[in-house]
Formats: sequence, structure tokens, C-alpha cells
Amino acid sequence: MIEHRPFNTLGAANHGWLDAHHHFSFAGYHDPERVNWGSLRVWNDDTIEAGTGFPSHSHNDMEIITYVRKGTITHRDSMGNEGRIEAGDVQVISAGSGIQHSEYSREDADTQLFQIWIIPDERGGKPNWGSRPFPKGDRAGHFVPLASGASNDDALPIRSDAQVLGATVKAGESITYTPRNASRHLYLVPSIGKVRIDDVEAVARDGIAITQLETVTITALEDSELVLVDAA
Repeated sequence: MIEHRPFNTLGAANHGWLDAHHHFSFAGYHDPERVNWGSLRVWNDDTIEAGTGFPSHSHNDMEIITYVRKGTITHRDSMGNEGRIEAGDVQVISAGSGIQHSEYSREDADTQLFQIWIIPDERGGKPNWGSRPFPKGDRAGHFVPLASGASNDDALPIRSDAQVLGATVKAGESITYTPRNASRHLYLVPSIGKVRIDDVEAVARDGIAITQLETVTITALEDSELVLVDAA
């Protein structure tokens, strides 16, 4: 099954400082057909105005992955962590029993990011935060785990049977992804570019929900940057 979710069909809320688009039900947007995709609960496409951001707020029992598409975000949390995450970098918050954090765009230009929430395998536990850069050249032509629940992946750890992966693909080239089994829930979003899977074409910021396929071949119709979630 392959379901194309064009960007213009997503839930949307423009708060002035924040222009948010929701691939799944979130806050004031509810679509009973788009509540979650396996353990993938949230995929928000956010543009944050320069000099603004999310003031301190709390989360618990959620794996929160931030993929910065453009600009930078500055993180602070109740555990004393602070970090500046740039375009191409990835941040993970394992909220566990509870954490408070803020995220601000402190630069002169707007910040664009994907915020991905994945349901953890178990509730509770000590909260944790981490970030690291993933150079785009290292993921040219193949998927690289960016955040993963598998201990043998060179990725930021999450507490869920899931992976967040990234790849860059040149126009005219293809890459193939093989999930562990066909029942996995895959969700692909091109950060930039245009791709085709079978007879489905998607442009930047569209979503593609995939399941019941043993392999997925993605052909880039333009130079593309891809983010993929593989969830239980």
C-alpha cells in the first residue's frame, strides 16, 4: 500500500511566529484517518520566525526527533542541556517520565524543521537529550540511520522499535529500502526535490505512507533530500 499525502492536504495552523503543517492529527487539527501510522504519532513541518520559538513546556512518554531543514534552533531543558542545532543536524528528546524544554530560532533568518514524535516501547524512565550532525555527503545514494532504537546503529538512540533515516539522491538515480518485514509502517517525506515510488510522484514536503511492501524503490526526479521513518 502506498498513500500519497500532498502538502496542501495537511492540517495547518499559522500563529504568525509559527507556520505549522501537520501530517497527523495534532493540537486543533483532527482527522480520524490520520491519527498515527504505527508508532509514528506526529510529523510536523514547522517554519519558525527568526527571533521567536517555543517557550519552555513539558513532555512525557514520547520520543521527539527534530530534523532541521534550514536555519538553526537553540535547545534548553530542565536537565541543564543546551545545544544549537543547525541545518542537517538531528536532535532527540526521550521525554520519559517528564522533561521541560524550549526551542528558539535565535538567528536572523527563519528556521524550518520537521518535528517527529514516536511512541516509546515503554512508559517512564529517565529523560534524555542528544544531538549530532549528519553530513549530507555521508548519506549520498543510501539511507543512513539518524535516530534508532537498534543498539547497533550509529545513530542517536531512541526508546522505540523504530528508525528515522536520511538520504540524498541525485536526479535520475534510485535507491531501494528493505524493511525488516512487510508489516512495518514507513513514512517518507522529501525535504527537497521530487521523487517517484511506483506510479506515485511526490514533491518536497509531501508525505508518502507505505506498508505491506517487502522493498521500496525511490527514484529521484530532481536532486532530493529524503527523511524516512520505519516504525512498528
